[in-house]
Amino acid sequence: MKSCFLVLLFAAVPLLAQAADVSDSQLIEAAVRDYIESQHQADPARMERGLDPKLAKRTYWQAADGSEFVMNTDYDAMVKVAKNYNKDGSKFPAKPRVDIKILDVDQRVATVKLSADEWIDYMHLYKNQRSEWKIVNVLWQYHDTARQVSKK
Repeated sequence: MKSCFLVLLFAAVPLLAQAADVSDSQLIEAAVRDYIESQHQADPARMERGLDPKLAKRTYWQAADGSEFVMNTDYDAMVKVAKNYNKDGSKFPAKPRVDIKILDVDQRVATVKLSADEWIDYMHLYKNQRSEWKIVNVLWQYHDTARQVSKK
């Protein structure tokens, strides 16, 4: 009887480990959905939930004079985006494109690619001490990179 129990226990360990991975994947996807859907729904609380306060969001940008620079956006700016960008509901299609690919997960860090209607975001997330997955880095560009130019 005891050996039967041990066999069952050892057989269950890999299944429990897989369940933990599935759970982490679901939590990672939820954080990414909070990030993008908070913009769709003008819901700053969701943006706050998905981001780490030390968020660094970057893209390359071309200034009006032709010089290129790295444009930075922080946590506070993204919360404002979530609150204001789509306030009137006209910035996204009725069924926005959201394609989330988890590229890698290793214990408490993850890399994700988000393809949305107009842009691509590469994200780094980490699992904090409360087991919450938070987006800490984002590198993004438009699908149409010609749009990465200041008009003025």
